[in-house]
Amino acid sequence: MRTPILQTKLPSVGTTIFTVMSSLAAEKSAVNLGQGFPDFNCDPLLVDAVTGAMKQGLNQYPPMIGVASLREAIAKKIMALHGHEYIVATEITITAGATQAILTAILAVVHAGDEVIVLEPCYDSYVPNIELAGGVPVRVPLTPGTFRPDFDKIAAAITPNTRAILINSPHNPSGTVWTAQDMQRLQEILAPTDLLLISDEVYEHMVFDGQQHQSAARFPGLTARALIVSSFGKTYHVTGWKVGYVAAPAALSDEFRKVHQFNVFTVNTPVQYGLASYMADPKPYLQLPAFYQRKRDLFRKGLERTKFKLLPSEGTYFQCVDIADVSDLCETEFCKWLTSEIGVAAIPLSAFYGDGFDQRVVRFCFAKKDETLTAALDRLAKL
Repeated sequence: MRTPILQTKLPSVGTTIFTVMSSLAAEKSAVNLGQGFPDFNCDPLLVDAVTGAMKQGLNQYPPMIGVASLREAIAKKIMALHGHEYIVATEITITAGATQAILTAILAVVHAGDEVIVLEPCYDSYVPNIELAGGVPVRVPLTPGTFRPDFDKIAAAITPNTRAILINSPHNPSGTVWTAQDMQRLQEILAPTDLLLISDEVYEHMVFDGQQHQSAARFPGLTARALIVSSFGKTYHVTGWKVGYVAAPAALSDEFRKVHQFNVFTVNTPVQYGLASYMADPKPYLQLPAFYQRKRDLFRKGLERTKFKLLPSEGTYFQCVDIADVSDLCETEFCKWLTSEIGVAAIPLSAFYGDGFDQRVVRFCFAKKDETLTAALDRLAKL
């Protein structure tokens, strides 16, 4: 018997650097600051809320678009923070995490041959998602070193074939946060076009030093064309629960839901009810910036004992460093050496570029217990 030979839809996709580094970290008993998830538990009250929903018998299929009480809580939050009122019935959809939301959004709006602008470095699902939809990714670099948007390059990348642009703020992997002026400039560029905006805002509650998250929901010219994606996993330290949402105008939500119903249909019922109950208290997400800023400052202070050059970390739970004064190795080889010889795993920024652009910068994740960060810093102090 012979297995038929397939023609792959994703010929450039192989084993990711994240898998490689995590495997190496486990093999070498290294402190893993590569993968972007917490090593601490969520609030027990959230677990109790989900458990309570299960015990109440809320374990069957929920509505395809999501539990009403959760959608209402999301709409209330967006209105309170950003001043835009989404219609609960037609404009908010619960998803199986943000990654599914992004794929579904792209499948819903991108047709074969459509161009989609992505800003590099970018989350590694964006380009494969576009390719699966038959679209053409158009890579526009963020400014090396600062990772700020270059709006002249963005404007120059727009053609008659451009269907959408995908942005991410706070930005993974750099930790850069777009300003109100940045969002206004994007609004001006898009105003004369019919482009759609997919705004990845999963780190929306991790913005530091008194800044505010500038959601696309704050800017009417963007809101009208935007599918805004966010995630409860990042906000509530439950990345494994894989629950997120998309907020979009009714016409865009309608197309989004057509695809959503056939790739996941519904999302975990008791978790939705638990999240809805937990969101009644806004303090957990309102206090999150201070929670992570303290960890960022702890980690940055420890890194000052090394020869790393610290880049700004304005948001997210990532810290990037320039390795030029530490090693002559390329980013990937340096990360492997750091994991094997120093016992701390990081991720090369080149993994977030289609052409592997190497600017001698690596990314650490500080969403860890203080003792985990201290252990990593003690090892890194050897540098």
